[in-house]
Amino acid sequence: MNPTLPAPSLDPSPVELERWLDVAGAFVVDHVARLATMPSFDTGAAPAAAAALTFPAPEAGRSLEEALALLKPAIEASFNTAGPGYLAYIPGGGIPSAGVADLVACMTNRFVNVTAAAPALARLEGITLGWLAALMGYPATAGGIFTSGGSLSNFAAIVAAREAKLDEDFHDGVLYFSTQTHTCVMKAARLAGFPERALRRIPTDARLRMDPAALVAAIAADRAAGRRPFLVVANAGTTNTGAIDPLAEIAVIAREHGLWAHADAAYGGFFRLAPSGAAALAGVEAYDSITLDPHKCLFLPYGTGALLVRDPKSLERAHASEASYLQDVAAAAGQTNFTDLSPELSRDFRGLRVWLPLVMHGVGAFRAELEEKLALTRGAAARIAAEPLFELLDEPQLSIVAFRARPPAGDPDRFGEEVLQRVNARRRVFLSSTRLDERYVLRICTVSFRTHAEHVDEAVDALIEEARALAATPAYASGEARRSAGT
Repeated sequence: MNPTLPAPSLDPSPVELERWLDVAGAFVVDHVARLATMPSFDTGAAPAAAAALTFPAPEAGRSLEEALALLKPAIEASFNTAGPGYLAYIPGGGIPSAGVADLVACMTNRFVNVTAAAPALARLEGITLGWLAALMGYPATAGGIFTSGGSLSNFAAIVAAREAKLDEDFHDGVLYFSTQTHTCVMKAARLAGFPERALRRIPTDARLRMDPAALVAAIAADRAAGRRPFLVVANAGTTNTGAIDPLAEIAVIAREHGLWAHADAAYGGFFRLAPSGAAALAGVEAYDSITLDPHKCLFLPYGTGALLVRDPKSLERAHASEASYLQDVAAAAGQTNFTDLSPELSRDFRGLRVWLPLVMHGVGAFRAELEEKLALTRGAAARIAAEPLFELLDEPQLSIVAFRARPPAGDPDRFGEEVLQRVNARRRVFLSSTRLDERYVLRICTVSFRTHAEHVDEAVDALIEEARALAATPAYASGEARRSAGT
């Protein structure tokens, strides 16, 4: 290429940009229209799709149509996490209005982490965080940050607690959480500089909720040993079963013992909006900080998290730093740059994908969706409890049904695993499993905004049908049944 010639333009003409948007829009509309009929997962074609994407960075470009043709098989050779049959793990639904917000955010490409760069948009993020804080019962003086998800939110909370409760020599500090706490909390503690000896896993009760008496005993033992307890993390909805720790009681313990109280409400927090979920989450408003994942129960795209704090200055004390090259955009009096509240400097305009759906749909639409998910979960649990081949472990505390297999004979763990494989092999719904006390446990997690009664009914129907069919096989039938069948 002749270096004296102008470079090819990366900026399309208005006509070409409009054409790109039309092509991309048609691609997305077709994809969304087929979600309900797509397999719940279809990774068999993934090797071929990956092979088609395996080539050196091209010197010359291709058309958008060609690029999307390469991308489509890779998208479809995956878990259908946006589909109505995805009842595994805790899905992120990705509502279309958030996709529109991301398109606008990416195309306008404004930087909101420094207020001077986009004052009104930075204010929009602050307002939106204020909305979330109010929904959690926080005062108007509360604040926070948008993050990529619960992992980063919990990390920032631990760092804020460390700064607030310990000095620079913090290695005798101790933090507490239940045995059901998400692994990202342990990872965040390590990243914040705390070794394994600083982590206390508090036992749970029969419903897998933290035992407050055990927490008090652990704090007392550590103090007697010369250690410094500084943080307790309470679960407002565990990933395994949706268990909710006794939030109000733990907050009182934290206050009495001088600990920072953090609520990991990444999954469960937004169920506070639902009339039948609010009581279970009472007390979360007393915590120093709250992790939320709008990409779970606000149905937003993956990568949308939030950390709320009662005292925004606690984040600033933990994260603020000076850089001479930013002196021209330093926060004015009475303002705070989000860069000073977070581990991140550069990030996308995440707040828009929360603000636009809330403005377009209103909180009431999300409230109704969450209430529906709780009702669907209760209905599924009742059907599971009525089936002799299953054992419901607990009444659902949120939108997860956890249950074990109970075959007439044979190994319950193996039976449950085979039932799950058979149900998922239908590729109409996709379920997952976990282990509790070394026992194999099946899960139905109802979160997606596209999941309704017919999809949950189909999942339970499939579980019962496959369990009954498997129970009739020689490997699991009781001795009496095998004799009757002549085996």
